[in-house]
Amino acid sequence: MDENRDSRLDRGDEEVAAEIAGDTDALLAALPHFYRGEVSQATTAQDRIDRTTNWAITILAALLSLVFAGPGMPAYLLLIGLGALVTFLSYEVRRYRYYDLHRSRVRIVQENVYANALSPEGAEHPRWREELSRDLRYPTFKVTVAEALSRRIRRTYGPLFAVVGVAWVAKVTLFTPENQWTEAAELPGVPGVVVAVGLGAFYLAVAALAVWPIERQAKGEVHGERPGEWKDE
Repeated sequence: MDENRDSRLDRGDEEVAAEIAGDTDALLAALPHFYRGEVSQATTAQDRIDRTTNWAITILAALLSLVFAGPGMPAYLLLIGLGALVTFLSYEVRRYRYYDLHRSRVRIVQENVYANALSPEGAEHPRWREELSRDLRYPTFKVTVAEALSRRIRRTYGPLFAVVGVAWVAKVTLFTPENQWTEAAELPGVPGVVVAVGLGAFYLAVAALAVWPIERQAKGEVHGERPGEWKDE
């Protein structure tokens, strides 16, 4: 008897909400709930990205204040700040990929449901329901690690890295006139020239990542498009 009950439940589980697929009214009634949920998830992911960025900026500002508080403060503290920025960037890349996952679902509903409701020109993706269903069953990131890293460097962390670089150069030259810059730049057991070469290599790598010539994986929508004229009509 228990086996019969379990088999009935299994068959019922397979058909849960299946009738909605063939009922337009029921589907349109369910979609707004899904849409609001994905918007909420995307907003939460964006908030987590913003909090990471805020922490990175706060720590950098505090570190700059400490390093330039007096001539006796060592320049290598800025290298610690550089390491902190790299750590925050690694967290932010993963959070950005989750944000883009939910954003892509929001966009597919906007493009194929709401846009078509306003002006019936046909769905942007003819098989959007199958694509969205597959993504809900087997979620996948829509943007690669390399592209997410490149975007976050270009939009946020590139300028932060540049601030640290300029501050380090100023600290070892302008703010330590009594020492040679190689002495001000050195670390315990590491000559200043080696530190400078390492920093130069790091910034070359950052610049290369920022302009990484990879094929764009995420969907380009706002960027690269001509401004619309609908506000003038």
